[in-house]
Amino acid sequence: MNLSAQIMYDASFNKNPDFEGVFWMGVKTTGIFCRPTCTARKPKFENVEFFTNTKDAILKGYRPCKICKPLENPGKTPEFIQKLLDEIAENPALKFKDYDLVLRGLEPATVRRWFQKNHGMTFQAFQRMFKLNSAFKKLQNGENVIDAAFDSGYESLSGFGESFKNIFGVSPKKSQAEKIVDLKRVETPLGTLIACADENGICMLEFSDRKALPTELKEISKHFNANIVQGENPHFNTLEKELAEYFEGNLQDFSVPLSPVGTDFQKKVWEVLRKIPYGTTKSYLEQAKILGNPKAVRAVANANGLNKISIIIPCHRVIGSDGKLTGYGGGIWRKQKLLELEKALLF
Repeated sequence: MNLSAQIMYDASFNKNPDFEGVFWMGVKTTGIFCRPTCTARKPKFENVEFFTNTKDAILKGYRPCKICKPLENPGKTPEFIQKLLDEIAENPALKFKDYDLVLRGLEPATVRRWFQKNHGMTFQAFQRMFKLNSAFKKLQNGENVIDAAFDSGYESLSGFGESFKNIFGVSPKKSQAEKIVDLKRVETPLGTLIACADENGICMLEFSDRKALPTELKEISKHFNANIVQGENPHFNTLEKELAEYFEGNLQDFSVPLSPVGTDFQKKVWEVLRKIPYGTTKSYLEQAKILGNPKAVRAVANANGLNKISIIIPCHRVIGSDGKLTGYGGGIWRKQKLLELEKALLF
């Protein structure tokens, strides 16, 4: 992507998030390099230079900025948080109190702020939610209420019943008719993905900074008439394994089952997307022709934009008829990186 130094400087001056991952700015007077959205005071134009990757900035002698941390993916789950999440996933009955966090050298307020920002709840509330999700699945699998409650770490049936009803709207005994959709954060080289899955497969895979994410979660909840709850799902295991292989360049076709949410027309468009071979691209017009209606370009483009399962349903492989990159919910820079990974489009 050929950008002039002035365009990149203006983008950095305005802290434009659309340029995240497209370039990094080195400041000659301080010897540091930053991401475009860095909040530090902006230097003069003549005192900066730009890089298309962090490696070149480091080789030129620049140090990463301590404010914007350009070597980290935006929104990446910190290692100490990931360790807590892994332990809770391994044993939902665990209960970390502030005292336990302090013993681990963690500041409870820091942990609380991260969960509030990324999950909309405190760490304690997250633990309760995860624990209830575990109990819900035990009940769905035929376990009795008493065993499900105590196996999930609850010390009283009344407390379990009250908490369960507050979240799911029904008592544990009536939960067989209810449904949940599981949600999990998945880390990738291009940032954090939010994955959702039901018993049939993955129903959402979106980058955590996508603006339409809250709306998509509401649509999924309404479509399945289900609560979306933090929790593990067998399909997440396959998803994480295949995503890792994909980003390593060792996987071209995903096998993880999908459970897409959309209209019949949208699903037809997404099926066409899935048939675009790895390492190639198509235009919206070509998509429309495959569907048998060359005049439906706008409808096809709209359906692509409403795709809730990124990467696996590869809307990043669709470009303009003039060969230029078009809009992408995860950001144009991610579209470029995905195509570069697949060697479909190099700049």
